[in-house]
Amino acid sequence: MSQTKPRSPSTPHRQSQGGKDFRKRVQRSSKHPAATTAPQAASKPRLGNPAAKPCITLKAGREKSLQRRHPWIFSGAIECVDGTPASGDTVAVRDFSGDFLAWAAYNADSQITARVWSWREKDVIDANFFRSRIADALAARKALGLERDSNGMRMIHGESDGLPGLIVDRYGDVLVMQLGSAGPEHWRDTLADILQELCAPVCIYERSDSDGRELEGLPVRSGVLRGALPDKVEVTEHGIRFAVDVAAGQKTGFYLDQRDNRALTGTLAAGRDVLNCFCYTGGFSLYALRGGAKSVLSIDSSQEALQLAQTNVQLNALDAAKAEWQCADVFDALRKLRDQNRKFDLIVLDPPKFAPTAAFAEKASRAYKDINLLGFKLLRPGGLLFTYSCSGGISDDLFQKIIAGAALDAGVDAQIVKKLHAAADHPVLLTFPEGAYLKGLVLRVVG
Repeated sequence: MSQTKPRSPSTPHRQSQGGKDFRKRVQRSSKHPAATTAPQAASKPRLGNPAAKPCITLKAGREKSLQRRHPWIFSGAIECVDGTPASGDTVAVRDFSGDFLAWAAYNADSQITARVWSWREKDVIDANFFRSRIADALAARKALGLERDSNGMRMIHGESDGLPGLIVDRYGDVLVMQLGSAGPEHWRDTLADILQELCAPVCIYERSDSDGRELEGLPVRSGVLRGALPDKVEVTEHGIRFAVDVAAGQKTGFYLDQRDNRALTGTLAAGRDVLNCFCYTGGFSLYALRGGAKSVLSIDSSQEALQLAQTNVQLNALDAAKAEWQCADVFDALRKLRDQNRKFDLIVLDPPKFAPTAAFAEKASRAYKDINLLGFKLLRPGGLLFTYSCSGGISDDLFQKIIAGAALDAGVDAQIVKKLHAAADHPVLLTFPEGAYLKGLVLRVVG
């Protein structure tokens, strides 16, 4: 997935700087509908007593979302700010009557002015607090037995692990840390020390280099935080080896969230002609090849990504003769395949993020419909379409409606075989539905 994915403030990713570099998430040109501008931030709240302890007081009636345990506080909900908190400082959050609601990380430069650390007034936000939260997140992954399938895993998943703005991914003995908001930025060294203590990696590499950090008023930064980065980093999942570029690859180097969905693709690929669009470093392609696919055509806009994908084929001693790699704009490539009357038995559409928020849903819907319409036209009767959206601004219901419209326009009937989401190391807090960004459908074209 190395074409455009504009990123939301809560999911930090690499800054956009060019259309063919797989190391960077870039915005599409205008011919492919996508978000190009972020909503304007609300006006800043009134300043209160500068001599008081740092505290946010909400406007009357604006405490309801916090009472439902949603961890974000937008600037428009704030009546006043007491004290002189700096970016990342911990502040008390109180309702209009003065009752305590939460402890939160403050950032006057963000539309999301505060992100909740804790709902308990007795908590102290310090190193021990973060050590406990991180230990809980690590224990949750261990309890699920996820290490049986992979040595690559999301160890900390931001708000859903009670650590807003913090992402930590593991690739073997290397940890990659992303700081997407002012709170974890303030505690950067403390967090790195705790991760080193609890996980003992050979390296902690920082990838705080996202567009979202600019919205937070934070500088872009990446590099080694602890230890030394090995010359080669690999991850093995379900027995397949992948080379990972943690310093320059997309996200933190790889798409850990699609682990289980890649495995499912492999179980259904035998004897099929497979098309993998936005293939990045070949995740779905390798599973299809190992699963006995007759042929696999993989398309991505980045030559660098495709080169790494071919390296991954060699790492796993898969049949390279069955694999074809095409560097092209996926929208254009799909149209050419349609015009050539090419047909496939299994198609994967795993495009970049078209809608970081609901404000961009209309334009994003057109882009999703376009590629899925073309996908349906390229499938043989009985063929399978694996289609995904990682856009936080597109709900599950809206995504299904978009795909239904694409099937209708393509003149095909399709059945939903399975609904897909991120792997279990990407948990979703019930009170934070924004964490459920990845959604997918497996559809069968009725003959």
